[in-house]
Amino acid sequence: MTDKNCYCGSDKPFALCCNLYISGVEKAPTALALMKSRYAAYATHQADYLLATTHSSERKYYSKEEILKWAVSNQWQKLEIIAFSDDTVEFKAYYKDENKLDQIHYEFSTFKKENDCWFYVDGKFK
Repeated sequence: MTDKNCYCGSDKPFALCCNLYISGVEKAPTALALMKSRYAAYATHQADYLLATTHSSERKYYSKEEILKWAVSNQWQKLEIIAFSDDTVEFKAYYKDENKLDQIHYEFSTFKKENDCWFYVDGKFK
């Protein structure tokens, strides 16, 4: 997807947008940037990145296998940012489930910055 817009919805190519964070070239500078890159990671099945960007206090509740299963079983369509602050993001992720039915994942996510890195802490589903 080097010639198309990034999965997060920006007008930049994936390689010059979220993949910079996913590949470790750069650190996500904001909670919003991390959230968008995590959506792109689901769309590109990057379970290692999703686990690594989950806050250490919450990581025990997730497994790479379950993250990958969720990422692969859905076709990620688009991301809609509803609202955000310095450490929260409210969003809708549109996807087709394993039965090709349209679904919306609506979440209010909380993030925490530690040692100059942002991490996903948790989310409330709407």
